[in-house]
Amino acid sequence: MSTKPARVLVLICSTRPGALGPLVAQWLIEAATPRAAALGVELVPVALGELNLPFLDEEEHPSSGVYQHEHTRRWSAIVDAADGFIAVTPEYNYGMPATLKNALDYLGREWAWKPIGFVSYGNTSAGTRSVQHAKQVVTTLRLVPLGATVAIRIGDAVESGRLLPDPVRDTAGVGLVDELVRVAHALRPLRERGRAGTLSGPLPGSYARRLTPDDAPEVTVLQRCCWVDEAVANDTMAVPALHESLEEVRGWLDTWHTTGIWLDGRLLGMVRARREGTDLQVGRLAVVPDLRGRGLGRWLLRIAETGARPDCRRIVLFTGAKSLRNIALYQSEGYQSAPLTRPDGTTCLIKGISASQR
Repeated sequence: MSTKPARVLVLICSTRPGALGPLVAQWLIEAATPRAAALGVELVPVALGELNLPFLDEEEHPSSGVYQHEHTRRWSAIVDAADGFIAVTPEYNYGMPATLKNALDYLGREWAWKPIGFVSYGNTSAGTRSVQHAKQVVTTLRLVPLGATVAIRIGDAVESGRLLPDPVRDTAGVGLVDELVRVAHALRPLRERGRAGTLSGPLPGSYARRLTPDDAPEVTVLQRCCWVDEAVANDTMAVPALHESLEEVRGWLDTWHTTGIWLDGRLLGMVRARREGTDLQVGRLAVVPDLRGRGLGRWLLRIAETGARPDCRRIVLFTGAKSLRNIALYQSEGYQSAPLTRPDGTTCLIKGISASQR
């Protein structure tokens, strides 16, 4: 399971004055908050009626992602930032509210590969026919409906305009959040592949993207797996990558342009780069031990080199002076050893950039 926090929107679908929806959403959030906190999940209520979305008024098809109106762009940003959804919905005439259908219809890519759960309420069917209607629609948007649901029969659950306490319903609400979080984490690789800025990776099914401070836990694990060999080869444990805290890793992920290769939610390798004057500094090239020798390191190095701007004169990197396999890789890519070994036991390699390459 990913270590990243998840953001779940609790969609309050009814806009009718005096509707039960806000009370149901409040119950769900209060009942599930302790479990959500343990899972690192943020439950965010969103009242569809407060979005002020008119009936779909965009000229371009939602799949284009071309939005002319500010209300659409605002809704797009809200949905895009979410990892999953729980729709709190009544049943109107055997179906879901028009507000929910309209909100779904506005967007395309932003919904894809995210789970959606349902808490329904009503009289005869406890709102379950609304859920069945909605499930037909959400699958078309590549949303993934959960098996777990909560259905509230108004006659049994409401008294004097308030929800009666119900431990069984509380347990069901927590179970819904549990399942949604598991599915959200499982679907994360599919969501990331569809985002702008991702590249096809060197292995089938892999992809590459820029790493952010949110990736610090995975980066920390990768570093400690990879730099043990370097410590052994260079006969020293004074290797920064082995000892950095999560906060230190977050700090440099915020200032370096770091590219990572992912496959099925696993970080396979990374490299970081940044400009310093007319130099491009490259470092922290790492590949998980079980996939070394398959070209991932060479691929990452070449990706890092693309960050050299026209005014760059050379690419500079450091590695352990006794890290012979690393040095051989760099030399095969055109790097030359500089007559410099630092006190920490690392050696410098430099690759000049010709005018024709800039």
